[in-house]
Amino acid sequence: MKKGLTLSDILVTVLVSVIFAVIYNLWWVVTKTIEPLGLQLDQLMYGMWFAAAVVAYLIIPKMGIALLAEFAAGAGETIMMGRFDIPTIIYALLQGLACEVIFALFRYRSRAFMVAVMAGVAAAVVSLPIDWYYGYLSEVAQWNLILLIAFRIISGAVLAGIFPYYLVKALDQTGVTKLFRPASKDDYDAL
Repeated sequence: MKKGLTLSDILVTVLVSVIFAVIYNLWWVVTKTIEPLGLQLDQLMYGMWFAAAVVAYLIIPKMGIALLAEFAAGAGETIMMGRFDIPTIIYALLQGLACEVIFALFRYRSRAFMVAVMAGVAAAVVSLPIDWYYGYLSEVAQWNLILLIAFRIISGAVLAGIFPYYLVKALDQTGVTKLFRPASKDDYDAL
């Protein structure tokens, strides 16, 4: 496999990002529907906004793919919203970087379940200081803040770690990803 990004790597990453930009926009309906229930239950849905980076990396495990995917998905989300939203771009950039750090720790060689989960958790953790900066967390009661943080981290692990892992594993079994990363028996055993 070539080390650098190829044009097909970039195109597939952008395609994944466009799909997730659509999902991200639709996901607002899900979170806004759950939000009135209180107790920060909407945070259990938050991890979906980190998933593009992990899905793209699991399809094409190369340096820069997670950052490109999350940034492009965030930019696509703002375009679909009909306005340029700087905070969304900042979130996307930092969440993609958080995932890149996790993948770099494993030298971009592991597509293991726990690596995907760790990337989802890292994206969740990096989103919290951004929320604090934009004023979303400073007025939340301590017990409620603990719930928010716990639920967001759980959501990052599940929706941005476990879900992408099994999604890409299913895509691998259909043969869709063979063009980018031929799957052998050793690849499946490594999963």
